Amino acid sequence: MKKVRETVVILALILAWPWISYSQEKMTLTLDECIRLALRQNPFYLSEKTKEEDAGYRVKEAISNFFPTLNAQGTNVLDKKVFTVELPSFIPGQPPQRYKIDFTRNYQFSLALSVPLFTGGRLISGLKQANLNLAATQETIRQSRQETVFNVKKAFYGYLLAKKFVDVSEEALGLAEKHLKNVKNLYDVGMASKFDLLRSQVQAANLKPQLIRAKNGLSLAELGLKNLLGLDLNQAVDIKGELNYQAFEANLDANMAQALVSRPELIQLNYQKQMAAEMLKMARAASIPTLAVGGAYNYWSNEFNFKRNNWESYYAVNLVLSIPVFNGFSNSAKVGETKAMIKQLEYSRKGLMAVVKLEVQQAILNLQQAKESILSQEKNVEEAQEAVRIAELNYSEGLATNLDVSAAQVALSQAKTNYSQALYDYVTGLAQLEKAMGVGWDKDEVK
Repeated sequence: MKKVRETVVILALILAWPWISYSQEKMTLTLDECIRLALRQNPFYLSEKTKEEDAGYRVKEAISNFFPTLNAQGTNVLDKKVFTVELPSFIPGQPPQRYKIDFTRNYQFSLALSVPLFTGGRLISGLKQANLNLAATQETIRQSRQETVFNVKKAFYGYLLAKKFVDVSEEALGLAEKHLKNVKNLYDVGMASKFDLLRSQVQAANLKPQLIRAKNGLSLAELGLKNLLGLDLNQAVDIKGELNYQAFEANLDANMAQALVSRPELIQLNYQKQMAAEMLKMARAASIPTLAVGGAYNYWSNEFNFKRNNWESYYAVNLVLSIPVFNGFSNSAKVGETKAMIKQLEYSRKGLMAVVKLEVQQAILNLQQAKESILSQEKNVEEAQEAVRIAELNYSEGLATNLDVSAAQVALSQAKTNYSQALYDYVTGLAQLEKAMGVGWDKDEVK
């Protein structure tokens, strides 16, 4: 039995090995792949997408109102009281005669048919409103898609920035340790003071917590990106990408015009205003008479037995005209309510247009600021690198102090940090401008 159990365990491990290997396989993620994953797996975006299905069923529900309705009903009379009719006697001096008449049956089956002929436009307005709601819902989903894409880009670039900070911290620590080694060599031959040695040791030690914080920031950025993509937080990933400058010339007028015709929020308000107009038609149509054809077929008997010929049937076809006379002024209240809603939507649209214009202007200003920072910091990094080289050379020759070397190294780290931050601000500024314009990633969600 022991050998049998060992054999079963070995076979189970062999069969499970491909799945174990697959779960531990490292995923290579580019920006495009990250966006695709988010659009396929992000639960908040998927939740928004389900709203389109709900809106589609509402359209089908509105269409169903144009079709006839047919209802079946079966009844069993549990208790009843028959009518009693008293008739005078035809024989003088005799008391009147009483007769019991039963107009009901114990068992009854009925079919009721109703066909709308004229509803004053209410059914058509209801269908138009449902279609407009579907279109508005699709714009809501498009807005959620753009926000998801922007959040993914921001998280992806944030990871690249955190990685740059780790590189800068490692380089700063490496320069400090290299300088410490140089100072120690000079100290051993009597060319450097004890103070310089201690200061160099402190400088290198102070940079280690900075590197630890940078690595922790990188781990947090990776976890945030995985969460946004709907991945398991333990999934190993290899993120491929660089913070690169991509030349882009913003045009305020053109970008703003694009935003005013493409922003899903503005398009949603347009659809909502059209929906309110259809609601106004429906409220007014409530005062218009309606016309319908109704029919009923009944089949009844006092005994529930289909073998005997004791079932009777009858039918009726009716033309039904319904004229609203007085309903407590509810129609006028609904009309006023809908008109107020239309005014509210008009004011909301004006306010939203101002917000959209402001967002476009802010995105362009932030983009220009980041662009200018990149151009200035790029040159600054080159000069800081040269300053470190000269300071280290001069210190070895006794022409510079230990403080000069430390200051040059700190300036280099700060310059590279500022340059990386400027690149991050620029690429996220581009993404922000695309979102403000209502455009963005238009590739397929699935490869």
